[in-house]
Amino acid sequence: MSALSPEAIQELQKRVQNVAVPGDAPFDALRTAWNLCVQQRPAFIALPSTSEEVAECVRFARQHGLGVAVQATGHGVGRPADDALLILTRNLNGVTVDATAQTAHIEAGVRWGSVLKAAQQHRLAPLLGSSMGVGAVGYTLGGGMGWLARKYGLACDHVLRFEAVNAQGEIVTASADEHADLFWALRGGGGANYALVTAMDIRLFPVTEVYGGSLLYPAEMAKAVFQQFREWAATLPDEMTASVLIMHYPDSLELPDMVRGRACAVVRGCFTGEPSEGQALIDEWRSWQTPEFDLFGAMPFMGAAAISHDPPGPLAGHSNGGFLTDLSDETIDIILAHSLPQDGPPPLVKAEVHLQGGAIARVPRDAMAVSHRDQPLLLSLIYSTPTDDTYEAAVQHSADFLTALSPHSSGAAYANFLSGEEQIARVNGLFEPEKYARLQAVKAAYDPDNVFRYGFGVPGQPAG
Repeated sequence: MSALSPEAIQELQKRVQNVAVPGDAPFDALRTAWNLCVQQRPAFIALPSTSEEVAECVRFARQHGLGVAVQATGHGVGRPADDALLILTRNLNGVTVDATAQTAHIEAGVRWGSVLKAAQQHRLAPLLGSSMGVGAVGYTLGGGMGWLARKYGLACDHVLRFEAVNAQGEIVTASADEHADLFWALRGGGGANYALVTAMDIRLFPVTEVYGGSLLYPAEMAKAVFQQFREWAATLPDEMTASVLIMHYPDSLELPDMVRGRACAVVRGCFTGEPSEGQALIDEWRSWQTPEFDLFGAMPFMGAAAISHDPPGPLAGHSNGGFLTDLSDETIDIILAHSLPQDGPPPLVKAEVHLQGGAIARVPRDAMAVSHRDQPLLLSLIYSTPTDDTYEAAVQHSADFLTALSPHSSGAAYANFLSGEEQIARVNGLFEPEKYARLQAVKAAYDPDNVFRYGFGVPGQPAG
């Protein structure tokens, strides 16, 4: 723990209005990440209300030899912010929509639900993820693959400008015209590893209604469901973003009796276009086999979070995954063997295969740091780990799962689908080799002293 003097603490409190130190009543609640498995013990916590206060925090950290960590909602924590100055951006909560330009200005603490609500008033939508509660900036820095991705691309594809604080505590603009190398790196290159983003400007899209939802089939039909998904996905238009998964529903009174405590094979999708066209695509499933539950229908995009039913509050968990090269029968058999073993899996919540392609794959390869967008499929593994034993079991199970899939995987990963320790261990696999080298050069240029050392951990090296 930091040994800074009381005078130094008072100095920070003069620079930033809202500061918490160990022993303060709110400190433990403030240091808690979304993933309750993450235990972090920062030296101080600051809650700045302006970009100028963020800059003051960074300058203070440099002056006193502290590293800087940043969180909005606490999702996607990489390294725990131990002995750091932890900056919580939740008070940077402004959203401004320009309906004529179809853009939005979003500050660093804003959640996607607030952006969507503001945009829908103008019949527009951002490229948000599956949960309204995730921070918009952090999600975008990791890439951002949501339910509109095959039609419009990743969230990072449509950033126009970042406002950021660099490692010297200066407020800078990163765009195609200013600090273009930093702009390139921030779009999918590993979050707050190069600069601390305080706001971004993004494009919005004319989406108000979608045809979305899920179909649930019994686990006994899982192989046939995955095979049918493979054939169905081969001819889908870009307007349909879809996935197929094994879902283990908890034994919860909040769930219908027919799924409580069961495993199901599930098809999820979101069609942006004429609802009748989306219905026709899902009718192919209904004609193939009648699902036990059919939750597809036309819905306002404000309700799109219902497609994934992500948990509304913090949980203890582990996540892992990677890009798949095929969904062959052998690949399907491996997925099902690890998702539906005879003695029951470790605390696996879901194993979900996301269909890529469409607009995701049409961006020039070197346009930005986000990588592996030419891969056809992306696997996400989510575990519930309320105890140390279940956490260790989940880590081992996910490692074994991915090892078994290695003949059908590129070995690459997507940052937003990894737990913190997986982000760190697999950082090389997050980026194509030439992009990793370029990111190292950006890190060396913008943060040679590694002030921002709690992100994905791409190390700096001299350019060239």
